[in-house]
Amino acid sequence: MLVSREMWIRGPVGAGAEARVTRAGCRTALVVVPTMTAGTRLLDIVPLLESDHRVQVVFTVPHTTDHWPGVEEFVRAQHGLLMPWEQAVHHTFDLVLAASHRHLEQLRGPILLVGHGAGTMKSHLYSRKAETPVLPATGLDRELLTYRGRILPSILALATEEERTALGSLCPEALPVAVVAGDICLDRMADGARFREHYRRTLGVKPRQRLVTISSTWSTDSIFGRVPSLCRAVLDALPATRYSVAAVLHPNVWTVHGRRQVTAWLSDCVEAGLRLIPPDRGWQATMIASDWVIGDHGSTTAYAAAIGRPVTMAVGPGDRLRPGSIADLVRENAPTLDSGPLPAQEDEAIRRRERLSSVAGAAISSRPGQAAGILRSAMYRLLGLPEPECPPWVPTLPAPLPIEE
Repeated sequence: MLVSREMWIRGPVGAGAEARVTRAGCRTALVVVPTMTAGTRLLDIVPLLESDHRVQVVFTVPHTTDHWPGVEEFVRAQHGLLMPWEQAVHHTFDLVLAASHRHLEQLRGPILLVGHGAGTMKSHLYSRKAETPVLPATGLDRELLTYRGRILPSILALATEEERTALGSLCPEALPVAVVAGDICLDRMADGARFREHYRRTLGVKPRQRLVTISSTWSTDSIFGRVPSLCRAVLDALPATRYSVAAVLHPNVWTVHGRRQVTAWLSDCVEAGLRLIPPDRGWQATMIASDWVIGDHGSTTAYAAAIGRPVTMAVGPGDRLRPGSIADLVRENAPTLDSGPLPAQEDEAIRRRERLSSVAGAAISSRPGQAAGILRSAMYRLLGLPEPECPPWVPTLPAPLPIEE
């Protein structure tokens, strides 16, 4: 039986590439995008090297027995050169950028592995993939970082010194490749604070209004999984003259259920004024623009806390949170949503903001403001090129563009 194969592209690598390219002799960097979440994080990093005339960046989306829908469309919307997975695994690259453990063993070339959320270690105590979990899963486990006795990443970018300490217990053979780089997403959000008023205007928030953002991760223990009516309840409870309301849902919510379905589920809220933020643009800017975040154990809530937004926890996975994880620390230091008046609960979140911001920020990054420089140095070390003399450049976070009915 014949097996169909995706058509290979006539790109800048592979046989005959020297007859096709206009810029010859470039080092090639492959960006591996198995999920939109991983892709979003890698797009924080790619600008650190893609303007270099010595470097050619290409993207690929892994194709295996199953895959997350919509990821190829996401990559194409970034206008990156998309190489078919089957072609990518047959070529050796000078650098591979990854923000997920998936499929690393199939790739050829030195791998820089970064986390795709707040912190490299997971907040869930057990892996979601385990049917009957008995062992904690951290994200730094030997089974994820090694394959047939070899360390998969050439450089493992960690966010904190605590993660390096944990790695020493979980997979000590990976310590020589570990680099504490901080968190580039948090750095970009901190830098984006100067555009807060611009982001608020883009969201349609009036000068005297307060922006309340509902932040939901994915899975059945998230806000949207457990309290899907919360957006409507907040809209109904707060006067529109004084408050605007936004919602940020994890990309996996949109990927698994489909943009049409998610938008339909929230269509009455959008009609009532909800600013529904799409998964591929604007969540960071929305957090910066917010005056109060009602969240759960997801990374977005933790980032909001770290940049000083008042946070109230609506739901959580209970005893399924890893003790001492970022989400656990946010839960311990933020108030819990109850049935009382919302303005009073906002005031309580404001009173606890300073302590929460300090705890969350330290848990997310041990190198505040330094991630771009550390990551760029790591990438050029793997590329075997001298680093540019100019400072690292990271683009300004894009303004949010809410979905309209």
